[in-house]
Amino acid sequence: MIEAENLSKRYGAKVAVNGISFRVEPGTVTGFLGPNGAGKSTTMRMIVGLDAPTSGRVTVNGKSYADHAAPLHEVGALLEAKAVHTGRSARNHLRALAATHGMGDTRVDEVVEMTGLGAVASKRVGGFSLGMGQRLGIAAAMLGDPRTLILDEPVNGLDPEGVKWVRTMVRYLADDGRTVFLSSHLMSEMAITADHLIVIGRGSIITSGPVQDVIDATSGTSVTVRSPGASQLAELLAGAGVSITAAEPGVITVRGLDAATIGETAARNGVALHELTPVRASLEEAFMTLTAGEVEYHSGGTESATQDGAAA
Repeated sequence: MIEAENLSKRYGAKVAVNGISFRVEPGTVTGFLGPNGAGKSTTMRMIVGLDAPTSGRVTVNGKSYADHAAPLHEVGALLEAKAVHTGRSARNHLRALAATHGMGDTRVDEVVEMTGLGAVASKRVGGFSLGMGQRLGIAAAMLGDPRTLILDEPVNGLDPEGVKWVRTMVRYLADDGRTVFLSSHLMSEMAITADHLIVIGRGSIITSGPVQDVIDATSGTSVTVRSPGASQLAELLAGAGVSITAAEPGVITVRGLDAATIGETAARNGVALHELTPVRASLEEAFMTLTAGEVEYHSGGTESATQDGAAA
């Protein structure tokens, strides 16, 4: 379990993390979402003691990271895959880490096999692709068979097979009762991997909760209705809390009513239905809505980019 209480981090005048409190429970995959600069990596670094909080505290399995006698057995972390001596082989890198906790080559061999590094384990890390570097980082995180796993962008650079492997691995670990805390910019992947979400923006928590609850509370659901009597049906459905838009002739999108209510209203009034489809918003849509005002770095349009380039 990870518990943060009023956790803050300042760098001079800049507030990177602003008094956040949260809990990451065992047996679940908790996704940590936010725009670039939101404070995700800083928070993860504070959890494993790489950055000291300006105020507040964070514990893992009941203790601060520094107080664990054998931290690799408690917490496995992938925060920066490139933080490896490039002249070492993957196997020797893992052996050096294992030696700090009295683990032998047997465990190193297990994580090498587990992460698909067998064919490159004797090669120098400096020649690794981004995907192979990620696999090595995950192998290091898994080395101590930890109760808690913290992964910052674990699928970055992985091919589809590797992404699926990470998804399967973290789900297996959570189902085994372990605590899994991960960040990712791949919303579609997070939607099918995570059980719970914490969304952060400009150092503060915007919202948290089960994945579908976050989506529904932000974007809700709509119902697509196709009917030759779409205009008539729209008049029948109009009311307080109901939003109806015409997508195209004969098609309306209804918010604020479920499909059953719409179908029953149409049947009572003799309106033929050709389609009645509930549509749930995606996590990406919910994320964009939640963080619309929290993005620190915005991309400019083509015209402004061209002008900037000319000015430079």
